[in-house]
Order: sequence, then structure tokens, then C-alpha cells
Amino acid sequence: MTKLFVDKSIEIDAPPRRVWDALTKRALTDQWTGEFSSGGPQFHIESDWQLGSPVLWKGQDGTLVVEGEVTAIEPQRLLRFTVFDVRSVEKPPITPEDGITYTLTEKDGRTTLQMRQGDFSVMREGEKYHQLSAQVWDRVLPKVKALAEQ
Repeated sequence: MTKLFVDKSIEIDAPPRRVWDALTKRALTDQWTGEFSSGGPQFHIESDWQLGSPVLWKGQDGTLVVEGEVTAIEPQRLLRFTVFDVRSVEKPPITPEDGITYTLTEKDGRTTLQMRQGDFSVMREGEKYHQLSAQVWDRVLPKVKALAEQ
């Protein structure tokens, strides 16, 4: 089966440090994570962003919605973490490229943020979730850009 990833990028008029902050600091992530709730309850991300550390997406009441783990990190350059909806019956098999990956590349004081999420092909109804995720990232990336450029 062909692997299925959402792969998007955006140019940001800010150094990688500010983009990194927009992706990892709770005060800033709280401003874009709502796009993932699709009109449902709001949630936030908790992590210390260290290799092997948990990445927990929790509802306002503290209920765990998505869990994962930091699998690769180079501060201000690369961050990869797994994501599993805890409401799912089973966790699909993962490879080192799976999960959400942020890659930051600087050129002339600007940063290109590339985001990759997947592999959706291992999920039941993977194509549906691939399309929904692509739509969400189309809303999230401009918010990250705006936060980093402030």
C-alpha cells in the first residue's frame, strides 16, 4: 500500500528561534491547537520537548485525547513526534518517519517551516483522515506564521 502523508510548508518572516517557540511554547501553541478540535472541545499540548518525552494533547478538563512521544529533535531545526488518538482501538505500526515532523530551514533571515504528518495509510479510513488533516494544517500554518512574526 502506498504511504499517505500530509506535506505542507510556509515561508515565515522570522528567525527559526521564533518559529520554534510558536511550535513548542504552551502560551503560543494554545493559540493554534483549537484548529484540531473541529468545533469540539478545545485542547492543549503538554511536553518538555526532549527526546523520548511524552507529547500529550489534553482537553480543558485534563482528559487525554492524543498521546505521543518525541522521536527526533534538533532544536530550531527538526522536531518529530508520534501522535495516537487514545480513543482508537488499536495503535497502528509506526516507522521512524511517522507522526508529525517539523523541519525549519533559514535563509536570509526568513524561515521555511515544513510540516509532514502521516502515515495515514495504516489507519482505518486513512484517506478520509488524510484529507481532514490537510485541511486543518491549512488553517494552522498561517496561525503559526502570524505568531512567529509578531
